[in-house]
Amino acid sequence: MAFWREKPLEKMNRQEWESLCDGCGKCCLHKLEDDETGEIHYTNVACRFLDPETIKCGKYITRQRYVGNCVVMTADLLDKLPWMPSTCAYRLLYEGKELPQWHPLVAGDDNAIHAAGASVKGRVVDERVAGDFEDHLVEWPT
Repeated sequence: MAFWREKPLEKMNRQEWESLCDGCGKCCLHKLEDDETGEIHYTNVACRFLDPETIKCGKYITRQRYVGNCVVMTADLLDKLPWMPSTCAYRLLYEGKELPQWHPLVAGDDNAIHAAGASVKGRVVDERVAGDFEDHLVEWPT
């Protein structure tokens, strides 16, 4: 049986926890929050450290040193991050749902997520050239 079906999130070791990340890159997109409603709006503007080809962070281990508000995901944060995409494995498991067929742990292929169109690959703009983030609002990451 798959470890993610047997173990609660808070009992996973670091390797298991890290392997849950599907590599979609959606958490690396800038989000805007409406000051009046609190509604979260996604953009297609990616953090400058997200490689648009591999959808991997170029500074993953030290990312918080460079991007102070970059979240290091932990089980106790899952109920505090309303902007997490509905397809995020951490969120899905927290909500008691199954991982999608394109998730690398299910598919056995790290590129299945990109082939399924479930990642940001081919759809992002680097934050250094994006200009006004409000000009880059999108619906697809949710």
